[in-house]
This record gives sequence, structure tokens and C-alpha cells, in this order.
Amino acid sequence: MRELVPKILKTRFFRFMLDSNASEHGARMTAMDNATNNADDLLRDLSIQYNRVRQAAITTEITEIVGGAAALQG
Repeated sequence: MRELVPKILKTRFFRFMLDSNASEHGARMTAMDNATNNADDLLRDLSIQYNRVRQAAITTEITEIVGGAAALQG
């Protein structure tokens, strides 16, 4: 009995340590998953913004070219 009690306590302590490590690992994985999702959202939003600005610049250039051609003809 004297040997059994310390062994049980050691086993329980070890299990608590394993549970703690697993919990921390799970929390880190969740945090990294959220960070990845946020980065993906940011990248998508920035790509849309960049494409809109680029499209506006192209439209402006086309308008200027057409306006210049019309001025030359008329």
C-alpha cells in the first residue's frame, strides 16, 4: 500500500501534465488557424481593392485615348 499511493499520485500528476500540454497545443492550433483565416481574408480584400484600382486606371487610359482620337478626327 505504501508503494501504491505514491505511484498513483505520480500517475495522476503525469496525466494532468499531459492534459495541460494537449490543451495548450489545441489552443495554439486554434489560434494559428484563426490567424491563417484572417490572413486569407485580408489577402482577398487587398486583391479586390488592387484590381478595382487597376481597372479604374485602365478605364481612365482608354477614355483618354478615345477622347484624343475623337479630338484628332473632329
